[in-house]
Amino acid sequence: MKRTLHLFLFIFVFYSGLAAQNLLGGTPISSTPHNYGSGLNVASHAFDGDYSTFFASYERTYTWVGLDLGSPHIITKVAFSPRIAHEYRLLLGVIEGSNRSDFLDAVPLHIIDVAPRANTMTEATIDCSKGFRYVRYVGPNDARCNIAELKFFGYASVGDDSHYPLVADLPVVSIHTADATDVTSKEYYLEGFVSFISDGGSQIFTSVTEIKGRGNYSWGLPKKPYKLKLEKSTQLLDFPAKAKKWTLINNYGDKTLMRNLLAFEISKRFGMAYTPAGKPVDVFLNGEYKGCYQLCDQIDVRPGRVDVVEMKKKDIALPQLSGGYLIEIDAYADRGNSWFTSSRGMPVTIKSPDDDDIKYEQSSYIKNYFNQLEAAVFSYQYTNPSTGYRSLLDIDSFLKHFIIGELTGNTDTYWSVYMYKDRESDKFFTGPAWDFDLAFENDNRTFPINNLSDYICLTKGSAVNNMRNFVKRILSDDNAQNDLERIWTRARYHDGVTADELLEVVEDYSAKITNSAHLNFLRWPILNQYVHQNPRIAGSYAGEVDFVKEYIRQRIDWLDNKIGLNADGIEQMDSKGSVYAAYGEIHFENFSTPSDIHIYDMLGRLVATRLVNSIDQIKMHSGLYIVKMQTGSITYTQKVLVP
Repeated sequence: MKRTLHLFLFIFVFYSGLAAQNLLGGTPISSTPHNYGSGLNVASHAFDGDYSTFFASYERTYTWVGLDLGSPHIITKVAFSPRIAHEYRLLLGVIEGSNRSDFLDAVPLHIIDVAPRANTMTEATIDCSKGFRYVRYVGPNDARCNIAELKFFGYASVGDDSHYPLVADLPVVSIHTADATDVTSKEYYLEGFVSFISDGGSQIFTSVTEIKGRGNYSWGLPKKPYKLKLEKSTQLLDFPAKAKKWTLINNYGDKTLMRNLLAFEISKRFGMAYTPAGKPVDVFLNGEYKGCYQLCDQIDVRPGRVDVVEMKKKDIALPQLSGGYLIEIDAYADRGNSWFTSSRGMPVTIKSPDDDDIKYEQSSYIKNYFNQLEAAVFSYQYTNPSTGYRSLLDIDSFLKHFIIGELTGNTDTYWSVYMYKDRESDKFFTGPAWDFDLAFENDNRTFPINNLSDYICLTKGSAVNNMRNFVKRILSDDNAQNDLERIWTRARYHDGVTADELLEVVEDYSAKITNSAHLNFLRWPILNQYVHQNPRIAGSYAGEVDFVKEYIRQRIDWLDNKIGLNADGIEQMDSKGSVYAAYGEIHFENFSTPSDIHIYDMLGRLVATRLVNSIDQIKMHSGLYIVKMQTGSITYTQKVLVP
């Protein structure tokens, strides 16, 4: 009985293996041949067993050749051979499977990452649980396919969605547009279809989509950034927001392919109310490999993103008129429709409500309110807590945003600044942090950053009109300097803003991205070129990552010396309290736990006491005082000068 069972299992496994290796036949299909109508270079030449014939396409890009198998088949192996003397034309060629004759739902099954030899078949194993009726080879950019032979192996089955291949370990975003039309506009969407493959290939989400270009300077680069608009609001890759609009950031001038992601991690450690979600992905457009991108939030108003009240068209009277709003102090504001110039000349884009929905009353309100903030910053009594800038600006979010820009070395921090105002608040909040392609020592205009004598934004950083003066004015407030030290101290000692921990983040991203980086720099061979504002060239992906590591080590030391660390008050940072003086008062704000306050003059005499739980102030004569705060067993002291 056992011998019979073993024989049965042997026969089953043997014939299953043969089935998996079956050479599949079907009807040859292709894009338009190069010599259309002449019978030369046609689709059948890729399946005739003759290395001297080949398929070549009429168009140079987004062209292909394949088979209609008649019914779904699971593909287990593919073999290919290049046109003789044209081996390089197959490098980055892609094998796709689809169940639509127009290939809109196609997903990548394999990418050729080494130029194959001519006059022989190169084989590649395919590990995909899904069956496909239509299979094809898509030539890389500007190659006209030029493939001599192509073979598919497998067996008939519809399969399932339990496993799809990843080309380089990262999630895959596969986009197809109708008739393989290229994306050439930032203004108009193209209709198409998108598939997101994630979780090691075990998850796939497909959707009708629209796609267009995005970005300002980045849109002019060879590797294009894109914006996607899905058919329905969706939560992608475990990101917090459920939304239709998503971005694909190209990271062309960032040869580490991680600068934005690293900056976002730093933003999270500073406790910003909203940090854009992002992950590295491999992007395919119409079957062509486009490179390693960053799938990221579109910055807009909604839960999981900028979480303020979303304005409606009917909200044209107070209190509804007071919010929420999302604005961007933006060097490119004049390229949009909904924007204004502030009283002191700062260009401001109104991001939400958007162009199609905003009413005159709403645009007028937020313009006037921003002008009030600007006026308060530059007023004579700008430090007055009741009438100065603090009455209209959340100082913590502003200073955190400032430090994130300085720590990352982002020369564009004040070229574009997002701010938002909610309906329940009188204050503008700063954020999210955004656009770090030039950060981490990637700008020759500021290199080397750590040799600068002052902050980037006050020296060589890019800034819109009057923004540098806006920042300088706030930093001239001694109370803001105290807050800056408090925020930096907490981040350094409590929230993982150390060289060792940030270098671990760099190492982790490097390990995840390395295989994708190899493909990316085959597609975009720029490792030995100066791109955009690169100050130096490493010549390798690992070398570019090392540049970032070197910068981080130096920058943290530089900021420790510039901002200062209040080591005596490390533990008290948990209360997140802010202490500052203005116009004859010592102010206490944002204490999350009750604290006993004792104030001493410089002779050591106790002059005032108070129990502070949230916000309070104590009137004092002009002079220098020692403020001692007791929270449980933890004591924190701070010097305060009352003007």
